[in-house]
Amino acid sequence: MDDRKIAERSSKQAKVRILLLAIIIAIGLSAGISRLFYLQAIKNNDLSRIAVRQHQKTVVLEPLRGTIYDRKGRVLAVNLDVESVYAVPSEIEDSHEAAKRLSRFLNEDWRVLEKKLKSDKGFVWIARKIDPNIAAKIKNEDLEGIGFIKESKRFYPKKDLLGHLIGFAGLDNTGLSGIEARYDEFLKGEDGFVILERDARGSHIFPSSGYTPPVKGKDIILTIDESIQYICERELDRAIQKTHAKRGMVIGMDPKTGEILSMAVKPSFNPNEFIKYAPEEWRNRIVSDPYEPGSTLKVIVASAALEEKVASPSEPMFFGEDKIDIDGEIIHDTVKEKGRLSFRDVIKRSSNVGAVRIGMRLGKERLYAHLKSFGFGEKTDVDISGESKGILRNTREWSKRSIGSVSLGQEIGVTPIQLITAFSAVANNGWMMKPYVVSEIRDGDRIEKKVYPEIRKRVVSSETAAEMTRILTSVVEGGTGERAAIEGYRVAGKTGTAQKIDPKTGLYSDKYFVSSFIGYTPAEDPQIALLIVIDSPEGAGWGGSVAAPVFKSIAEDILLYINAPSTNEERILMVKRE
Repeated sequence: MDDRKIAERSSKQAKVRILLLAIIIAIGLSAGISRLFYLQAIKNNDLSRIAVRQHQKTVVLEPLRGTIYDRKGRVLAVNLDVESVYAVPSEIEDSHEAAKRLSRFLNEDWRVLEKKLKSDKGFVWIARKIDPNIAAKIKNEDLEGIGFIKESKRFYPKKDLLGHLIGFAGLDNTGLSGIEARYDEFLKGEDGFVILERDARGSHIFPSSGYTPPVKGKDIILTIDESIQYICERELDRAIQKTHAKRGMVIGMDPKTGEILSMAVKPSFNPNEFIKYAPEEWRNRIVSDPYEPGSTLKVIVASAALEEKVASPSEPMFFGEDKIDIDGEIIHDTVKEKGRLSFRDVIKRSSNVGAVRIGMRLGKERLYAHLKSFGFGEKTDVDISGESKGILRNTREWSKRSIGSVSLGQEIGVTPIQLITAFSAVANNGWMMKPYVVSEIRDGDRIEKKVYPEIRKRVVSSETAAEMTRILTSVVEGGTGERAAIEGYRVAGKTGTAQKIDPKTGLYSDKYFVSSFIGYTPAEDPQIALLIVIDSPEGAGWGGSVAAPVFKSIAEDILLYINAPSTNEERILMVKRE
């Protein structure tokens, strides 16, 4: 083959290679342009969002919880300004050293802190809502990548006063118990948001333009009077210390309105340090724990008998016997009386035999119906979380002896809130009021909701209520409740001594009692009703000797505090001089 033909062939091959290369380049350029068009025109929004996510962090800003006040505007729960510590891991060069230094101030192992500081996240919490002194010490360390955000922390200035009622809020500002939990939707407020932005190197977090301020929660005004609460807690503490009792409770109510004025449970707890207490110690036993009321229930049994006209106040109901047999069960009487006792005196002296006779006059169906009417066996619907409906078995479940037991306050479980609500109906001319503890919800200066007294129903006639007031006054003036008497004021009340069930035997104990007294004063125009419950006092557990004096001490100071009119002229002059 000559040289010319070889040259022509080589030229053709070169042209083919150039053409193929041009085609490949054209395809590559076309793909690149298509990809660029796809990225710029089609995927641009998605990629922008990814970039934003890589360089931004949205932080929730907690709102301030609403303040809780007593009826006179005294603060019971408020917010404190505190600081929380965060870290930007990408800015921390030596996470081990930083963790060691932080652990000196925070109650956390340095290994746990180091793990947080090595996180691949752009923002991590190190410690929330810490003590201001600790925050200041950490700031002095001047650690790279460590920052601070101002937050709020719930604070209870009265400490354990009203702890069970108010409850507490957790670290995330959510109400966990008491009023804080029940009214959390109002108290909590609305979250705010701030967007923190980083530069391309992943450091220097700073606020961007995205900011939504939080909205403060609404304020709550209680029916509670802090001064009355203090009196109740002080005297309850003294009684428990004196009698070495296991626990105690006091609840005070305005019988005309249903407003709860005080609610004391001992032992108490400090909601500022709720984590130090067992969860069962947070429980508000006044609404959650039923107990057998003993002779205080005789008030309801007697009211029912008068209402049904199965007995009259002067009719003999006790004839000197010291026991009564009900279907083989012997019920003994503590009254050592040889003569007769009238219906009125049965309540005055708290005769068990007489009370059983009154219950038998009623019969189990009418007795049960009146107990239901007075609210036992169902919730009062008080605005406090955790309320129990108590225990009231249907008459189909009663034995032959049950009517005697129930007439004495056994085989029935009532909560203190149920008993004070029922008893207050007698004080309120036969009208039962709905109990409540929150009177107002305020949004700044605007009243969003106001709660007014609510009549539930009439449980007895005004005639029955008036007669029961006369009988209950005699209990304090010469009966088992003499130690509840207050100079210058008439008191209507009833003692109660209930045997507790021995958990080892399942039988009633001769050693452990619940001692109680329930009363209202002034009897002719009741300003306050009080229930005193002392659980397992040492020694003699009679309600008249253990609980009645506590009623006297509390009621006496309350009457002076509210300046209630006295029937004693000397006392009136003394109060005026003071």
